[in-house]
Amino acid sequence: MVPVVVGTACATGRTDIIAWRAAAAMVVALALQVGTNYANDYSDGVRGTDSGGRRVGPLRLVGSGLVPPRAVKRAAFEAFAVAAVAGLALAIAVGWELVLVGALAIAAGWFYTGGPRPYGYFGLGELFVFVFFGVVATAGSAYIQEEQLSGLALGASIPVGFLVTALLVVNNLRDIPGDTASGKRTLAVRLGDIRTRWLYVALVGGAAVAVPLVAAIGDRAAATLAFLAMPLSLRPLSAVIRGDRGVALIPVLADTGRLHLWFGLLLALGLWISG
Repeated sequence: MVPVVVGTACATGRTDIIAWRAAAAMVVALALQVGTNYANDYSDGVRGTDSGGRRVGPLRLVGSGLVPPRAVKRAAFEAFAVAAVAGLALAIAVGWELVLVGALAIAAGWFYTGGPRPYGYFGLGELFVFVFFGVVATAGSAYIQEEQLSGLALGASIPVGFLVTALLVVNNLRDIPGDTASGKRTLAVRLGDIRTRWLYVALVGGAAVAVPLVAAIGDRAAATLAFLAMPLSLRPLSAVIRGDRGVALIPVLADTGRLHLWFGLLLALGLWISG
């Protein structure tokens, strides 16, 4: 949701916002997120990654045995189908290049933990999250309005991408012991505990540093309203820096999500006001 709102706000001041395109982009973003979550649940579950009492976070459907794997897999495909239909409508209106982008996004959602060589198991999850849930979602939402890529939209996608990536980083930080035991070589497992914590700090700090740069790119000074969200970063940053582990990192995940939401909404508001 947040990247779509920010991307749409980037387009204000240059063209009239086409409401149905913004709504369709929202459907695509939400359906991709839901589909990816179900796909992750299914693939980790059938691989046994969440079994053996290794799971620290929220209950997983397949790993816990609550739902048959085929039902979760079907739910993932249904969510991806919703994203594909909404994306196809946008492609017809804007350009067929969106079909390729959409196909890549769906593939990225499935192969994060699915397929014979899931990239999430090789430390590439954070990169793909930054690209697809940050850059593509934000700049793509502006593109479907303006029908061109702008420096402002690309710039705004950076801090949005940093914060959505921070969500995955703290999630994988929490799961380092279980992922190590199951052979899931996430970036956090590869970096180790300490360096993963500093990566989280760098991503949150990088989002703040990027705000004045975004404001300068589009000459939209009000984009600095995003700074008002940064106090929300103090609690999760403190927890990560002091070394909280396991279940103690679950609130950090919620706090990071809250920071991402308010940062994005305030950034979008500032972009819209000064558009």
